[in-house]
Amino acid sequence: MAVIEVINVEKTYNESQIKVTALKNINLTIEAGEFTAIVGPSGSGKTTLLNLLGGLDKPTSGRIRVGDVWVDTLKGSKLINFRLHHIGFVFQSYNLIPVLSAGENVELIMQLQGVPAAERRKIAYSLLEKVGLADRYKSKPSQLSGGQQQRVAVARALASKPNFILADEPTANLDGKSAENLLQMMELLNKDDGVTFIFSTHDQRVVNRAHRVVVLEDGVIKES
Repeated sequence: MAVIEVINVEKTYNESQIKVTALKNINLTIEAGEFTAIVGPSGSGKTTLLNLLGGLDKPTSGRIRVGDVWVDTLKGSKLINFRLHHIGFVFQSYNLIPVLSAGENVELIMQLQGVPAAERRKIAYSLLEKVGLADRYKSKPSQLSGGQQQRVAVARALASKPNFILADEPTANLDGKSAENLLQMMELLNKDDGVTFIFSTHDQRVVNRAHRVVVLEDGVIKES
């Protein structure tokens, strides 16, 4: 079953009155349960494609479907609400809220969804347990290592029960051991729980673990 379908997508920007084409005629289908890496040199369009898949940007032309919803047609609160319930995000810089504990960071997504307090605490604890950090529920991000913060970010992404998780350079700020531990954990989530992961990455360690590699070059898919 396809969780994402990208049809004839193009994305252009106007920079100083010069038209720059970031993506050209992109056609891509992601099936449920994939562990896919989108790779390519800087400027190839990886992050642009990830932003389009996540509804953070809109294509200049073409269509993008997530499940049975054409996300390119959604606007305003409908788009925000769709992202909140259907798409998980893991960023290079963790993006945890420093004044909240690890557990509270995971809870935040569910709070926005309207999940009752007792239920979201139980789920947050369970998710932190799943990523090996149940004992750090009350720890602030400043009390956690980079690898631990990124694990909390993964737990937070899982909290919305998304169709898929988009991970933009998730290992970029981690040392080798932390990166390997993070990837091993994500691979287990994919294998055991069927979580669909889509990575944008330069990291060969991610590429080596990916079950599918999509190669972008100059805004065009060269290989998949």
